[in-house]
Amino acid sequence: MKATQRNFAQVAAGAARNAKIFFFCGPDEAGAHAAAARVIGMLADPGEKVEIDGGELKRDPVRLADETRSTSLFGDSRHIVVRANGEEAHDALKILSDATEAELAKGWPVLVIATGATDKSRSAKLLEKRGDAVVAMFYPPDLSSVTAEVRRLADASGLRMGSELAQRIASSVGLDTRMAASEVTKLALYLDADAQAPRNATAADLDAIAAETEDDGMMPLVDAVLSGEGAKVPGELARFGQLGLNPVGTLLAMERRVAQLAQIASRLEGRGDVAGFVNGEVKAHRIFFRDQAAITRQLQCWRGARLARLGERLIELHRALLADSQAAPLLFAAGCAQIARAAAARS
Repeated sequence: MKATQRNFAQVAAGAARNAKIFFFCGPDEAGAHAAAARVIGMLADPGEKVEIDGGELKRDPVRLADETRSTSLFGDSRHIVVRANGEEAHDALKILSDATEAELAKGWPVLVIATGATDKSRSAKLLEKRGDAVVAMFYPPDLSSVTAEVRRLADASGLRMGSELAQRIASSVGLDTRMAASEVTKLALYLDADAQAPRNATAADLDAIAAETEDDGMMPLVDAVLSGEGAKVPGELARFGQLGLNPVGTLLAMERRVAQLAQIASRLEGRGDVAGFVNGEVKAHRIFFRDQAAITRQLQCWRGARLARLGERLIELHRALLADSQAAPLLFAAGCAQIARAAAARS
């Protein structure tokens, strides 16, 4: 079965009951992770979580099928989560999907989060027509959709939250739904809220629990790099190291901003007044007002083919960070400096 980003929430419960293989792909890695977490939460008995790296399956494709038939030491149930890049899991999925439906039904559920893959990939084609499999592709969300998701999470957690506060949370986490869910959970714990005892959430409450705010999180570095503010980048990188921020997580925030720029640029088309257009987007609540200045600068640096090449460069850097975790901080810093220089050349 093939699900879309729009209808996944409606089909998730049925899929959790009936499907055995889930393939989550697309440029929004946070959305794919959130979908996997939602399905796991809906499984009748998720049991033990078994994680497998896509690189391992590429070297040993038989392992996935073996894991679906294995049992834990105490005979408990389990589910298998595969984190892959592109088509790393294809051969393993081919072996698994070659089994009969009856054999597959007896195995443990498999959830593949395939960064860099699409619903047109070979892996997706293997599964999309099967009744016991789900393929779903996730695109980077915009501010309004993440704001709506924050409010949904808040309602489920017993938080009464206005749209302005939900929008602030969505923006502060760089439109990352996983991080947004974490902020909502912390806020609910702080206020001792639940569905049976709802509480009103305020900006002051969020200030009290936020481990990182817009001023001391990852977005100042992201904005300095993409805006070509070379003088700010060394200081932001130093602060990045002091706070112990994760290079991959920060790069994901940069990728989400570039995806947001691409969406805005498609609406901007050939208009010359970038600042005026962005101001209109803010008024239409498609851009958070605090991001207005940064997005205006970045659209003046990155448009058309340059923006597309920037997206490709970020994907290359992402793969390099995952391939060498020890060198990741150095590779990340070098990549930031290179991108900032390229942006400055057009600013």
